[in-house]
Amino acid sequence: MFENLSDRLEKAFKIIKGQGYITEINIAESMKEVRKALLDADVSYKIAKEFTDSVKQKALGMNVLKAISPGQLMVKITYDELVELMGRNSEDIDLKGNPAIILMAGLQGSGKTTHAAKLALMLKTKRGKKPLLVAGDIYRPAAIEQLKILGEQVGIEVFTLQGNTQPVTIAKEAVKYAKEWGHNVVIIDTAGRLAIDQEMMTEIGNIKTAVNPNEILFVVDSMTGQDAVNTAKAFNDKLNFDGIILTKMDGDTKGGAALTIKAVVNKPIKFIGVGEKMEALELFHPDRLAERILGMGDIRSFVEKAQSQFDEEEAAKLQKKLAKNQFDFNDFLSQIQQIKKMGNIKDLMGMIPGMGKMVKDMDIDDNSFKGIEAIIRSMTPDERVHPDILNGSRKKRIALGSGTDIQEVNKLVKQFDDTRKMMRMVNNGKAKNLLHALSASGKR
Repeated sequence: MFENLSDRLEKAFKIIKGQGYITEINIAESMKEVRKALLDADVSYKIAKEFTDSVKQKALGMNVLKAISPGQLMVKITYDELVELMGRNSEDIDLKGNPAIILMAGLQGSGKTTHAAKLALMLKTKRGKKPLLVAGDIYRPAAIEQLKILGEQVGIEVFTLQGNTQPVTIAKEAVKYAKEWGHNVVIIDTAGRLAIDQEMMTEIGNIKTAVNPNEILFVVDSMTGQDAVNTAKAFNDKLNFDGIILTKMDGDTKGGAALTIKAVVNKPIKFIGVGEKMEALELFHPDRLAERILGMGDIRSFVEKAQSQFDEEEAAKLQKKLAKNQFDFNDFLSQIQQIKKMGNIKDLMGMIPGMGKMVKDMDIDDNSFKGIEAIIRSMTPDERVHPDILNGSRKKRIALGSGTDIQEVNKLVKQFDDTRKMMRMVNNGKAKNLLHALSASGKR
């Protein structure tokens, strides 16, 4: 996410690093590079210039303390300006009412249907809600079927009205159905078009009037850059929506949409889509994204992801095994599964301060664990529970069964031994302070 922009900004700050003080000359040179970086990230010239002018004005008006270098001061000012540009605070959706009604809007192909299901899953698992998905796109071939499949995948009911071609009627009947059957959130998927047209806007406007939604969320593809911003402005002028879901933020996006859409439309980004998995929807935090853009990592999001996959029952079982020094390969495999649930491995590592640069050129993906899983699954039940019995002949058989070689098996066994030693430290209380510190940082 934003690797190229991060690299360009780092080079811009190098101009002023090592300088004893800030002058109009070195700040102007640095800001020129920052402006180029923002323009390359598909930020409009007007906003890029306003941004760098503001940073320059604030930098020249500050004294550099002895404990802070000019380079550090520039990073801090730029961070503050990035946060301000993207909206300062995260903004949640309005779920008041019974049911709360959310209307999804956007162009065809923006990801409305998929993100309606993602949002429903988030509200179900993280907010304890009982959502109802509504198939209101009656024009796109297979749109209703797609929503049904996604609804089944996430375990959420989908409302359809057979033989009806009026989206307004579908929406009104869905709200009635939700009240009757105890659904406290209604998420209405609407039709999109390949381009903005009056018919589409009128239809969505009629649905808005009919059901009076708590929220209208505009769904837009972040990879379209300034086109995303322009489309958002056109929709908002007609529809006056409440917030934005920015999709494909995990892709090769330049970042222009995320950086400028709030400034242009004056509506907050509320959620970002960060992957293909149905769980890959996150509340948008301007400060955390600014940290990542400036290479500071995002340890709070990392901890939250870990906590979201934390199974208390499994943890209790594991703690008992640790107390008896019985951590085995079954537990090791279980921990790998937990890590994989957290999301894209490379993206997760990029959240850890200092790791982003180290992994940016590395080929790391969800397949990275396949070899390890194959080796463990090639072990007998007895070998998994009693790793100490793994001798040379057993390792050779495991290597053949897993399609790996003896060196990889030996490497895994060593990694397992190291992990088991670390687990003993946790059991002895030596690492508990670290875990508490991480949890605290995630809650701040």
